[in-house]
Amino acid sequence: MTAPAPHIVTLGCRLNLAESESLRGFSGTRARVIVNSCEVTQSAVAETRAAIRRARRERPDAELIVTGCAAQIDPAGFAAMPEVDRVIGNGDKLDPAAWAAPERVRVADIFRVRETAPHLAPSFAGHVRAFVEVQNGCDHRCTFCVIPYGRGDSRSAPAGAVVERVAALVEAGHREVVLTGVDLTSYGPDLPGAPSLAALVERILRHVPKLERLRLSSLDSIEIDDRLLELIVGEPRLMPHLHLSLQAGDDLILKRMKRRHARADAVRLVERIKARRDVAIGADLIAGFPTETEAMFENTLTLIADCDIVHAHIFPYSPRPGTPAARMPQLPSATIKARAARLRAAAAERRAAWLEGLKGSVQPVLIERPGTRGHAPNHAELRLAAPAPVGEVVPVRVTGHDGARLLGEAA
Repeated sequence: MTAPAPHIVTLGCRLNLAESESLRGFSGTRARVIVNSCEVTQSAVAETRAAIRRARRERPDAELIVTGCAAQIDPAGFAAMPEVDRVIGNGDKLDPAAWAAPERVRVADIFRVRETAPHLAPSFAGHVRAFVEVQNGCDHRCTFCVIPYGRGDSRSAPAGAVVERVAALVEAGHREVVLTGVDLTSYGPDLPGAPSLAALVERILRHVPKLERLRLSSLDSIEIDDRLLELIVGEPRLMPHLHLSLQAGDDLILKRMKRRHARADAVRLVERIKARRDVAIGADLIAGFPTETEAMFENTLTLIADCDIVHAHIFPYSPRPGTPAARMPQLPSATIKARAARLRAAAAERRAAWLEGLKGSVQPVLIERPGTRGHAPNHAELRLAAPAPVGEVVPVRVTGHDGARLLGEAA
């Protein structure tokens, strides 16, 4: 009897989501639960541990395997959990042989991994949008970030393989494809000819003419070159939505984070883009980084307006073991929480005003489950008054909003 497909719990980023789809083929010989973990913050690790305990309660007889960044960084800690049967690191998690091997803990040196490839799941079960990993790892060492220790150094998927993967997903019925990576804008230097991310996007659009919507995941603003900028402002199939890894709006804090851009660089980039196309801007922002004064925080707070950030991801700073920032003078937790709340409030106000400005417009919305929800090209979530066919792109007239998402009806 064939074992059932594994139950997969995915935490963290879109890259994990892309990898989880490939893990669906690793069924094993009995019922299996796979927890694809995240290590980006303390709360992410806590959520991973809670998900493990919940999965064990719900499926007491299944084999429970933990993989992902948290498992890569702290394999012993997860192996010690009584709920966990096996731990598999990021370097092995897409190797079928690792899942068939007998080791209880299989975690190799992630910095020895030199290649990556777009994953081969035939489609994304339950997802209208498909995610394709084109890059993994990171060569930068931001002082707050532990992810390189979970993902390794930067490596890129060959462009030809990416194009083939995108074409296969489009043939399987996906209307939108999202390119993902840990440091997406670092794509290419390790490949023959050193192609850029812009060159990859051009190649996809040229060779997959049936692809209707292409979206990019988080980008490092300082690495958006003129060639990529021209695609962002001029290519209609590239969605008008950018998520930027900004982290802070104060120059001294940016230096202490070991970021490679200044505040003015981020503002100037957004101004250049918005002068030529109405692109919705998202950003990651950290509240309460070590040594952050009230004046420094205000510089980050006002960045929401200066960069017109309407899709904000706000993170209260949490020290990650082994990172330089963890050894810097820390702020009181109450201060960090209060600043994060102020950032969220400012971001919510900015988003509500943006949504208000979209009233009366007609948006081509990709309908997702359960048939009354979807996303416009600018990544605004929209709820329809009546169901529409899942997987279709439907013109929707925006009638209002609830502060977080648009409301509308089929036009």
